[in-house]
Amino acid sequence: MAEIYAVASGKGGVGKSTFTAGISRALSEAGKRVLAIDCDIGLRSLDLLLDCDGQVVFDWGDAVAGRCSADRAVISGSVDFIASPRHYEEGFNGENLRKIIDSLKSGYDFIFLDSPAGVGRDFETAVNAADKLTAVTTADNICVRSCAAACAAAEKLGLTDQHLVINMFEVRPAVRKKLLNLDECIDETRVPLLGVIPFDRVLSYASVTGVKPDEFSPSARAFLRIAKRLCGEKAELICE
Repeated sequence: MAEIYAVASGKGGVGKSTFTAGISRALSEAGKRVLAIDCDIGLRSLDLLLDCDGQVVFDWGDAVAGRCSADRAVISGSVDFIASPRHYEEGFNGENLRKIIDSLKSGYDFIFLDSPAGVGRDFETAVNAADKLTAVTTADNICVRSCAAACAAAEKLGLTDQHLVINMFEVRPAVRKKLLNLDECIDETRVPLLGVIPFDRVLSYASVTGVKPDEFSPSARAFLRIAKRLCGEKAELICE
């Protein structure tokens, strides 16, 4: 039965959707069955990151509204994908999204709900449809503070099983006090650390093209470590 994660950030621009695509691919390559769902109504982007934008016919809103079955909304691939609706309609909420997920979850090991930035309506939809939270931040004060607010908001909604991913991390700026170090990020968010993804220009290029980084890039190795930890295996938090 699938583990269902909402991926949230607080502030935009920290690479939350890039993380969702990267960890989904890493788990798929490890032999796991993965479904990624875009929850950013009207501003979807995960289809581009997974390079399947031309295949979108239905979205989870269509399934909620009864315009298609849940399985017809799924785009099959190495990572299966469901797009977010283009427009909000009454009934597009966490409870109804969870019904769609429950009808599909027996076919997957992991399901990731890519939440929009902030803590508004669509954030609540993703959180209310999930069992766990992956909070993504970069190591600057503003993003870490926003991430902490998102974690607190998710906890108020009852999602208490949380962990932290620090993205685009650079050691030198942290040592020079230009960025927060790992301990400071953990202390501010009060969420245990799942993994660290180093700054990687290859990953930035992949975010634009939809082409995954090669297996030897620092980000690809980081996603592999995080995937192992999600599967209950031992792996270093950071190596680069």
